[in-house]
Amino acid sequence: MGTLTLILGGVRSGKSRFAQELAVQVGGDDVLFVATAEARDDEMRHRIEHHQQSRPAAWQTLERTRNIGEAISELEGLQSVVLVDCLTLLVSNVMCALESAPPTLEPLQQRVEAEVLGLIAVARDLNTHLIIVSGEVGLGIVPEHAMGRMFRDLLGWANQRLAQHAKTTYWMVAGLPIDATSLATTVQRAASRIICSNSKGSTT
Repeated sequence: MGTLTLILGGVRSGKSRFAQELAVQVGGDDVLFVATAEARDDEMRHRIEHHQQSRPAAWQTLERTRNIGEAISELEGLQSVVLVDCLTLLVSNVMCALESAPPTLEPLQQRVEAEVLGLIAVARDLNTHLIIVSGEVGLGIVPEHAMGRMFRDLLGWANQRLAQHAKTTYWMVAGLPIDATSLATTVQRAASRIICSNSKGSTT
C-alpha cells in the first residue's frame, strides 16, 4: 500500500536536508516527522533544537527512541508522508537499552531486526510514503572498541535489509543525491559479464 525510500550518507553529507526537501515535495504539510534522538547532553540538545527549527512548523512530530514501527502503526489518521530521522540513532538507542553488560551481538541483532521489520511493515501495510534517513558508517577505519564494531555491523546490516525493501535508495555525497537503486546490479549480471569477458578472451 505504501512505499519505502532509504537515504544513506555520512556525517554532514546532506542526507537530512534532502530527506526533508523530498518530504515537502511529496507530502507538503501532511508529514509526520519521527525523531529518534535523545537529549543526553547539551551538545545533543542543541542539535535537536537546530533540527526542530529547520522543519516546517505544520509538520506533526512523534518523538520515539525505540519500537518505531509499532508506534507509527498505532496512530490514527496517519499522514501521507512519514519521515524517520534517523536509523543510526535508533540502532544506538537499542544498544544502550540492552540490560546485559557487556552486550553481545545476538540479542542486539534480534532487537534491531525487530525494529527493521516494524518499519518494513509500515511501508507494506499502511497507505503512506515512508522515508528513512540512515548513516553510512562502514567506509572509515575499523572501530577500536568492540561496541563500536558491533554498532557498525548492526547498522550496516539494517541498511542492507531496508535497501532490499526500498523502492529507491539514495546515497548522499557532498550534498549530492545519487540514485543507488538505478545504478545497482545483481550477482547474476556480474557473473554474466565475467563469463562473457572470458568467452571473448578465449576466442582471440
